[in-house]
Amino acid sequence: IPGSGHKYYLQFSTEDYRTGEDDGSCLATVLYPKKKSPPAVTIKCSQTKDQNEIQEEDNRLYQRIRQQTKPITGSNIPDSYGNIDPALEPVWALAVAGSSSIMWQKSTEDRRYFLAQVKSVKQWMRKDDFIEFDYTVLLHEMPTQEIVSCHMRLTWLPGRPLRVKHFCAPDNRGPELGSGLGSGSAAGLSEERGANF
Repeated sequence: IPGSGHKYYLQFSTEDYRTGEDDGSCLATVLYPKKKSPPAVTIKCSQTKDQNEIQEEDNRLYQRIRQQTKPITGSNIPDSYGNIDPALEPVWALAVAGSSSIMWQKSTEDRRYFLAQVKSVKQWMRKDDFIEFDYTVLLHEMPTQEIVSCHMRLTWLPGRPLRVKHFCAPDNRGPELGSGLGSGSAAGLSEERGANF
């Protein structure tokens, strides 16, 4: 689009992160503006999973975390062999959901990111019903092959949007402050700006 940027029309299928099962299909438009800012995304998806089933999965994940009597901590998830301790699978699942907002924020037409590893995670015990974690995540940048370190604070309660704040280590393109995106379950994110946490 002259003066605005490049617009893409996409059709793609989705799959359940844990099981690999088909989870529906989506139609999307993505506009990458000429100025350096996140892409403008419009998306419509049809899910094969029932909303009640999604809510039940969220509640199971939430209860598994809430049953812990001590704060959950961990490091190097997955380990150097690609293994994830089953006790840390819930915090890994939340890291995947939360880091997707960072990757969306940082991605450009020619640069994309993948969650490589949770370097460290610590749960904050709260008096309310929310669960909260501090993460240090390592993102693999493509095609440069660089590893970008980001601090992420994630807060969640089933039925409410996942809230994510983040700060990524400065690189030669300057510091990155963060916000999130989306709504709904642990699979969705809500916008929350600022890195003072």
